[in-house]
Amino acid sequence: MFALTVNSRIIMNSTSLLLSVVELGGYPNYTSLYQQAGFQVEMVNSVRKANSWLKRNQPKVVVAEFNYQTDFRDRTSNVESLMASLQKYPDTEVIVFYDRGVEVPLQKLLNQYPNINTLAFPIVEEKLKETLHAIHA
Repeated sequence: MFALTVNSRIIMNSTSLLLSVVELGGYPNYTSLYQQAGFQVEMVNSVRKANSWLKRNQPKVVVAEFNYQTDFRDRTSNVESLMASLQKYPDTEVIVFYDRGVEVPLQKLLNQYPNINTLAFPIVEEKLKETLHAIHA
């Protein structure tokens, strides 16, 4: 890991840094799985906190839940806000957990950001491990 100073800000860069954004939860904590895959894990509980964290850090992977909201004025989900912040880190991989009932709005997101990895609930741990290992390879 190394630190880079940009405009008086310290940017932490690590090829093994993973940001986990757990807003809704209701599924197992995968921190130990992430660590077993070789990642140093940072966990936050909102996209707002994730965006703040991303101002100072460049992760290799971001894992977030697709939280579809019909009442969002200019977007369909929390992940769109997160992806806007990740534009400055084109090498960061994104894994999105989603409920099977939201495939249509999820597809809209994937049309805009086609490189997002998706895993449907309930998460199959072996699939998550495979995705992480493919990213970390």
